[in-house]
Amino acid sequence: MSELSAGGERLLQVATEVFYTEGIRATGVDTIAKRAGVSKPTLYAQFGSKEQLVAAVLDRRSRTRQEALTRFLAESAETGEQLLLTVFDWLAEGHGRSGFRGCPFTNAAVELHDPKHPARVVISDYKNWLRDTLTHLAVEAGLTDPQGLGSDLLLLIDGANARVVVADDRTAIRRARGAAARLVFCARVLGPEVQPSGEPAPPNS
Repeated sequence: MSELSAGGERLLQVATEVFYTEGIRATGVDTIAKRAGVSKPTLYAQFGSKEQLVAAVLDRRSRTRQEALTRFLAESAETGEQLLLTVFDWLAEGHGRSGFRGCPFTNAAVELHDPKHPARVVISDYKNWLRDTLTHLAVEAGLTDPQGLGSDLLLLIDGANARVVVADDRTAIRRARGAAARLVFCARVLGPEVQPSGEPAPPNS
């Protein structure tokens, strides 16, 4: 995304808040432009369309979250497999904040049904990045089937985010951390005979 004007930055900030709190499909460009104090032509000049504005909002969120988690892990005193659980600790901080209503990427995916929507690529890239981060940490820790473990841990995270939306359950991420610890234990102790998913390892693995 090219450098934004002051009006474009206000539009992005307003859209980020409103899309998350009030919904993407329920919010029109007129509302966003009015709250940002700019004209609708400015919105189209900066982003081209509402679809591209949604993609820009999620792209900014993605880059911000990636930088924040990378920094959090770098500053953590934990090492090895404990770093995997540190990811859940980082997520728990967000779950505990006022106004948190689930993962903005998952929430957006529920609203955006068209697989060709430009924001769907951003959502997929973010989820893949998070899974790959978990996989890399599992590799660094020397755990069995790191790719399977990374995918399983992402399932726990997505499940905890769903519990926030369905039942406003802010403790789900802590319980997900406990389940993650058990998966990590299995990957360390049981070795290649049993994968983290609980399925038998393929022959000659």
